[in-house]
Amino acid sequence: MKSISQRELRNDNAEVIRSVEQGESFLVTKSGKPVAVLRPVEGADLTPGLPISQPASRRVDYQDWPRVELGIDSAELLDDLRDER
Repeated sequence: MKSISQRELRNDNAEVIRSVEQGESFLVTKSGKPVAVLRPVEGADLTPGLPISQPASRRVDYQDWPRVELGIDSAELLDDLRDER
């Protein structure tokens, strides 16, 4: 396993990731101390995020929702907000 610094990982990110894709592993160090191991993923579930237990039952068309009216125009509201600074 090759050892690389955090700075090397940041500066040569694309090259390091290509190496990982080809099967190489890296020990990442910060100030000379090991902090992480970067290695290819093998046999893991690569589905990102949370699993969907149930698909959405209907689509919502937000254009049908009523508009919210403030009662004052935007310029007045912005002027009030800027005065509070």
